[in-house]
Amino acid sequence: MQNIEWEKLPFGYFKTDYNVRSYYRDGNWGEIEVSSSEYINIHMAATCLHYGQEAFEGMKAYRGSDNKIRLFRWKDNAARMRESSKGILMAQMPDELFYEMVTKAVRLNEKYVPPFGHGAALYIRPLLIGTGVQVGVNPAKEYLFMVFVGPVGPYFKEGFNPVTIQIVRDIDRAAPLGTGHIKVGGNYAGSLRASERAKAEGFAAVLFLEAKEKKYIDEAGPANFFAIKGNKYITPKSDSILPSITNKSLMQLAQDMGLEVERRPVAVEELAGFDEVGACGTAAIISPIKKIVDRDTQKVYEFCKDGKAGPVSEQLYNKLQAIQYGKEEDKHGWVTLLD
Repeated sequence: MQNIEWEKLPFGYFKTDYNVRSYYRDGNWGEIEVSSSEYINIHMAATCLHYGQEAFEGMKAYRGSDNKIRLFRWKDNAARMRESSKGILMAQMPDELFYEMVTKAVRLNEKYVPPFGHGAALYIRPLLIGTGVQVGVNPAKEYLFMVFVGPVGPYFKEGFNPVTIQIVRDIDRAAPLGTGHIKVGGNYAGSLRASERAKAEGFAAVLFLEAKEKKYIDEAGPANFFAIKGNKYITPKSDSILPSITNKSLMQLAQDMGLEVERRPVAVEELAGFDEVGACGTAAIISPIKKIVDRDTQKVYEFCKDGKAGPVSEQLYNKLQAIQYGKEEDKHGWVTLLD
């Protein structure tokens, strides 16, 4: 194993020793297979290649100060993957098999779980693809579920330091009544043009608006959006937003801290009145936002004027990380210890 500088890890692909796989054929999931190959063989007419039958999850394993490995809210990931499967008519993965495969992938690559105290974690990518052959537009009859893992650092290079993002109006992330609420690859492919353009223009990410009226905030690129105003934690509610497990956790922690939680449509104009804003998700946890620039109007909304994350965002971030790493009591039963 190479000498890994854990504190310098980027968020990206990292080759580990093994991945695990299971095929769905004839109405049943097969035995779990362990592979050391980074490649898969699929038919050129597989539905994942032609009709977008593909869904994935993102989750993490953390090594605590007691050296024990912890999974965070894996049942929520399993449930969300089933919703994604339903949304594009794929075979559904039962909790038991999902958990067995995730834990097997983590244990087989245990040496890659970063040591406690480096701000890194083991990223886990469950992936489900249609492997069955179709030329007409139909769902596949065969599927492959696989899990690979790799150590990662912060999603944004700034880490927990505030970032600048851009509001876009000429590109939609997802349509009403479409697939925005499930974690399928097409949503991310559709966001690439806006996000790469924003990066070229000096921004860390984009803030998408809902596609129908362009009045309300949708998602912050690959993450959910939230805001703090006085004693309130505010986050958008929409049928085209992916239900973030991190955001769900932050809403609960905000309530625990005595904040009032509002999940509702959030108009763009409200940005001017927020004390703190941020993006949240498995990859970034929380990424505080210091500036939002509307690409069309050039209106600028500024936060974190001292260059640091706001006090509520920082408290929420520290509290969630403390639970994930086992430094604080898990009162909500979110953490699963691996033996």
